[in-house]
Amino acid sequence: MAPSQGCDPFAQTQRSKLQHRRARINQQINKEMRMRAGAENLFKATSNHKVKETVALELSYVNSNLQLLKEELEELNSCVDGISFCSCANVTSCVPMIPLGLKETKEMDLMAPLKDLISEHYGEDGISFEKEIKELMELRQAMRTPSRNEAGLELLMEYYNQLYFLDNRFFPPNKNLGIFFHWYDSLTGVPSHQRALAFEKGSVLFNIGALHTQIGARQDRTTLQGVDRAIDAFQKAAGAFNYLKENFSNAPSLDMSTASLNMLVRLMIAQVQECVFEKVTLTSAQNDFFTQLQIAQEAARVEEVYLLVHQTMSQAHVKDYVPFSWATMVHVKSEHFKALSHYYAAVALCDSVSEADFPEHEKAFVQFHITMPEGPSLRLVLQDPEERRKLGKAHLKKAIMRHEEAMRIHSLCKILRKMDILQEVLSFAHKRSLSKYSEIDHEEDFFETGDASDIHPKTNQRPEIKSPNFSQVKVTDIFHRLGPLSVFSAKNKWCPARRVHLARGENGFGLTLRGDSPVLIAGVIPGGCASEAGLKEGDYIVSVNSEDCKWSKHAEVVQLLKSVGEEGVDIGVVTLQSSNGQTVVIHLLALSEP
Repeated sequence: MAPSQGCDPFAQTQRSKLQHRRARINQQINKEMRMRAGAENLFKATSNHKVKETVALELSYVNSNLQLLKEELEELNSCVDGISFCSCANVTSCVPMIPLGLKETKEMDLMAPLKDLISEHYGEDGISFEKEIKELMELRQAMRTPSRNEAGLELLMEYYNQLYFLDNRFFPPNKNLGIFFHWYDSLTGVPSHQRALAFEKGSVLFNIGALHTQIGARQDRTTLQGVDRAIDAFQKAAGAFNYLKENFSNAPSLDMSTASLNMLVRLMIAQVQECVFEKVTLTSAQNDFFTQLQIAQEAARVEEVYLLVHQTMSQAHVKDYVPFSWATMVHVKSEHFKALSHYYAAVALCDSVSEADFPEHEKAFVQFHITMPEGPSLRLVLQDPEERRKLGKAHLKKAIMRHEEAMRIHSLCKILRKMDILQEVLSFAHKRSLSKYSEIDHEEDFFETGDASDIHPKTNQRPEIKSPNFSQVKVTDIFHRLGPLSVFSAKNKWCPARRVHLARGENGFGLTLRGDSPVLIAGVIPGGCASEAGLKEGDYIVSVNSEDCKWSKHAEVVQLLKSVGEEGVDIGVVTLQSSNGQTVVIHLLALSEP
């Protein structure tokens, strides 16, 4: 089996340098935080006015340093391959998405601890398994730098599935192997470590989700195929983070905390909903009344889900952790799509109404607004071009206000200001609304433009949370030679393997066999050859004349025993023990003799 390949090792070297810089900044942040805590305590405790002034000045200095360090860290994070915002080229519709960076991990040397455990627990020569241990270490090394595509996902999934076997083979419930799994927080770069293999599994699962976000963010969403791929990728990312939240607990890093994962699931769902909006605009060939209403309601739905994400990012356990650029981007998107919902409502009212379809239009318009607009009835509004124009102006006025708010929020973030594509998208949408307002505005208008009601959110494609399909990547247990997991696992204990010489008597061997892989001695006839040789009920046959039989079928072992001559046969056996050290005796009703 050819070893799995990761990315160019040079990329790993660059990531390693970046990791050291992130770790250094985090150390400085922690130092400033300790200084701030000490200064705050002194400020509260002292009643001396001069001391208070001095401490207040020190606090101001520390807070300024903290802000600069956090900005430096965030800018560093935005440069990591896969963390920077990604976008497609069409400024009329595509807003950049938020992908996640992968968690990084240290190299691990598993050779010595696994060889020792193979020798101690399984009674095998650990040196003879060096090839398998090396294969596992090469797989883990490749997994550290997966390619940003389906092959990278398969590599991560392959290693994740292999961890199932590793856990069952080498991690006894009540024994510590002395192996520490080191991983870095995906956003802060803060290192964490645990002995539990669950931390390794959870971190790999996090990277599966993060890699899905990168694949989704890199799609060309100006095409239907690209949008569908992005939807699928973000839904799978949501599924990975949700599975991690529900199945792993007590993770030492903040990015894998319940609060953080809940935020990430909501962020992925919001990005799916945004892609759904883009899909509707791509597939809507006609600019009729119903299509414009649908697009307006889809935009309102996107605004609603991003507002929920922004609220989640503002919670106590998340707001100090989430990058300011993320929170700002989510806030900008919430305002941007609210503006779009009002813009498309205005287009529907001013450009897309035909008298022949008034009854159908009225039916669709009844549940369009969250609250009924003030003034004339909906029927009159639809039938009177002037009333439609008034309501359209009200929607455009609100659209322009929300566009301007989106641009104001955008201007507050240094990182977002560097994103030309985002600036172009916001500016284009704002100018389009202004142009539409000028088009329908009349010099003789003396009425005051009213306040348009918000649009009722609605979508034709609700996002799914797609849980990981681990079975799609088939793997073979690297340590297959140790024997079937049902017997040869870390949780099972057995007496030391023993070799028994068995001769055939007049009545055969005096034993009955049952089962496959490995074959079980289900019965021993008192006074028979097997009994005199020391074989016992419950022994598993692991070798016959030094030929390994751990994976042999019942018929194969029977044939080996039948083929021996008068000299007899050497049988290797092991006997399972219960947790209290007693031999486990397995009683079976249907027995068969060779």
